[in-house]
Amino acid sequence: MNLKELVTGKSGEKGFLLGNEAAVRGVIEAGVSIAATYPGTPSSEIGNILSVLAKDANIYFEFSTNEKVAMEVAATAAASGLRSFTFMKHVGMNVASDSFMTTAYTGVNGGMVILVADDPSLFSSQNEQDTRNYARLANVPVFEPSNCQEVKDMVKYAFEVSQEYKLPVIVRTTTRVSHMRGVVEFGDVNDNSSNNDNHWKRGHFDKDPSKYVPVPVFAGKMHERLCDKISKINDLTNKSEFNRITSFSDEKKYGVISSGSAFNYAFDVIKYNDLDMDILKIAFSYPFPDKKVIEFLNDLDEVFIVEEVDPIMEKEVLALIGRENLNVTVHGKLDGTLPECYEFNSDIVAEGFDKVLDFLNKDEITFTDSLNGLAEKIPSRAPVLCAGCPHRAMYYGINIAIAELGLKTSDVVFASDIGCYTLGINPPYNAADYLLSMGSSVGDGCGFSVSTDQKVASFIGDSTFFHSGISPLINAVHNKHNFVLTVLDNRITAMTGGQPNPGIPVDGMGDEAPEISIRKLALACGVDYVRVINPFNLDQVVKTYKEAFERDDTAVIISKAPCTLIKGLTKKPPVKLVESNCNHCDKCVSELACPAISKMDGKIQIDESMCDGCGVCIQVCKYGALEVGK
Repeated sequence: MNLKELVTGKSGEKGFLLGNEAAVRGVIEAGVSIAATYPGTPSSEIGNILSVLAKDANIYFEFSTNEKVAMEVAATAAASGLRSFTFMKHVGMNVASDSFMTTAYTGVNGGMVILVADDPSLFSSQNEQDTRNYARLANVPVFEPSNCQEVKDMVKYAFEVSQEYKLPVIVRTTTRVSHMRGVVEFGDVNDNSSNNDNHWKRGHFDKDPSKYVPVPVFAGKMHERLCDKISKINDLTNKSEFNRITSFSDEKKYGVISSGSAFNYAFDVIKYNDLDMDILKIAFSYPFPDKKVIEFLNDLDEVFIVEEVDPIMEKEVLALIGRENLNVTVHGKLDGTLPECYEFNSDIVAEGFDKVLDFLNKDEITFTDSLNGLAEKIPSRAPVLCAGCPHRAMYYGINIAIAELGLKTSDVVFASDIGCYTLGINPPYNAADYLLSMGSSVGDGCGFSVSTDQKVASFIGDSTFFHSGISPLINAVHNKHNFVLTVLDNRITAMTGGQPNPGIPVDGMGDEAPEISIRKLALACGVDYVRVINPFNLDQVVKTYKEAFERDDTAVIISKAPCTLIKGLTKKPPVKLVESNCNHCDKCVSELACPAISKMDGKIQIDESMCDGCGVCIQVCKYGALEVGK
């Protein structure tokens, strides 16, 4: 469907939506005025869509410098009586958590919803943490939709809960829910018309330090109010229609409790295999609906808990069984019935049920088996840097500089970061030895520089530098650390879909904005050696890195060239092969590893449809076998 229909669609109309598109419709129906994010998969599409629709939907939208800032933008908007929305991937919640935890104490006036997209099986993340732990840590409600209609409905309803109980509310999705498609019926749109010259509504902040300034004299009372609120919301979860039982049995000996995308797999296994068991779907999952669960357990002998990723509901159920002295056996992750790690699918859930129920035909080929068989026939393809990517040129150049300095691979530690450039881990670059989180490469450089006698090279992207690289750079200068920091400035937040960042003159709604200079920031942090290089000029790259490695302080090199995927870039003609000059040394293939260059039947081949004409391979070849195309 046309994205504009997310704004113009009338109540009762239907659309075939991505889960993240359904979230946007829920935001629009809820009458949100302020939205902020830092992009992160699997939630990225929400921001991409809002950046296009914000003005039409009377929403102020921004790509904040990081998730903590986005949380604070949303929190203050909600404190000012507006409805606000922030969203992020699960590890983004780590960054936002300091302010998030306190927002639970201060509460809100308007509604505030935080959508957090978890990533079971780590498709695009460094861990698979479970956001439901944050809900319990902060004592705020959480919803877990399992389909696109529920995403829209729960986002909208979460604002009602938030505004009534004056608390932020989490909507927890997962990769499968964010990226599934389904039919969504639209509802009514709450009015959020502008009350000023801007396209979004303005609120008013009513001062009350006892409510909004959590110094010790006030914070204790804030905690009391929070506990009272969550107790009242517990009554709501026990009565919620989102927590419902689907019955497949009259015997009620076996049952299933499930939530989120895991519910879909459990439901399919029960229905497909005609199993005699009921299933309780818990979608308004915190505060845990204890009375509803006890009522469900009362008639059972055994219950399966099917959830991704941590055994959170399983522990809640075990605690309830102990508290109520129920005689019910629990099967889940803790007893080995289901795997502890990774996302589930129908086969995994079926095999778990089968350990207790013994119903599967062991000779039947499962869907997973068929996929595994297919995978054996399809050649594997690792993710690679795009043809024409400036990061490839930089990695090639730094490795040449290291070799010319007489250093071995083991003499240099490469601290990497979160972005496309993490692909530097792959051969032939082998330029990622350590990675923790967004911005960690700079702090890691500090640590390695005082912990070893090895040279240290840290890599960070432009967006990541703004996100969380500046504070550790100040630390590096102040504490006299010695390492080389490369800021890979490709003029975009590339890995998550090409969002703007403070280093380019455009904001989240496409308007002109001040461009923040990375070079000036590095100088302002006190760095003496700051150089801006064109990564496609290999002589300059090698010379600059050799200078930087020979220094005894913190050096910053800004590798500046646009991402080849930026729309509107004029591409150069593809490189041409002069076959008569080729001596088959294969350096262009084995050392540069550009996907546009390959070797077939003993000959170098250039895929002109992929070649970006960046010219790095021409500089790599010393025999004149590659030349500028015409």
